Amino acid sequence: MDQLIEQIVTGLSIGSILLLVALGLSIIYGSMGIINLAHGEFVMLGAYAAWVFHTYLGLGLLASLVPIFLVVAAFGWVIERYVLSLLNNRPLDTILATWGVGIMLQQAVRLMVGSELRYVQLPPALADSMDVFGIPISSYRVFLFVVSIALFGATWLLMNRTPVGMKLRAIIQDRSVAASFGINAKRVYALTFAYGAGLAGLAGALVSPLKSVSPDMGTGYVVDAFMVVVLGGVQSLAGTVASAFILGELSGGIAFLQNDTVAKTIVLLAIVVLIRFRPEGLFTARVRA
Repeated sequence: MDQLIEQIVTGLSIGSILLLVALGLSIIYGSMGIINLAHGEFVMLGAYAAWVFHTYLGLGLLASLVPIFLVVAAFGWVIERYVLSLLNNRPLDTILATWGVGIMLQQAVRLMVGSELRYVQLPPALADSMDVFGIPISSYRVFLFVVSIALFGATWLLMNRTPVGMKLRAIIQDRSVAASFGINAKRVYALTFAYGAGLAGLAGALVSPLKSVSPDMGTGYVVDAFMVVVLGGVQSLAGTVASAFILGELSGGIAFLQNDTVAKTIVLLAIVVLIRFRPEGLFTARVRA
């Protein structure tokens, strides 16, 4: 029973990290239809921003979260406004453009701070552990779980209860009709992409104490993020949450029985098979022809 509880908690921990990384991509891909291959580099920027704020400004991780979100969101706004907005209705070109942006970001980081591994310190208040059903669990991992759920709640409210969210949903339904009502699609798209990029940067900052920070750290995260979004359904925020924790529990359980490599292989194969029979994802309603 102790091992079962431990594996469930481990799966929730993995799922919370997957949700943090995938939430921003879910907004960009699901709402705008942009396959953002630079999403992992936005995660990497957030991790490096956490390191810079701590090393050069003396700010702790918790105190730097809001500035990190704003910095990466501003960078995302620039990318959308001056690169992606010029490629409307050209999905293959946006794939190439975001791939190129990702490579440029990696090389820029290497030139500015080098390729050496960097490390971000855990917040002292969250460096201990707590008992969950008699099992010691890292306080920071519990904190990540709470933050991931809170960010999902904030994103859901933004998309469903704010003017920006309603305008975005109107543009998704019919851009020309939305424009006839005075909705500026370019401005809404820029804000949406900026928010998704900011979430990615926030995810990078939050996972940086658990992983070493390097220029190519985002490569693995972008694969994980796309797996979560595809499994949950491209336009389903709730599906993103469910798929993140399903993959977290599945990965944690298989890794316990075998190892991490086998777990990733089996999970990836399972998603490929799922896409073959249900390409719209698990949590998107089928549309009758």
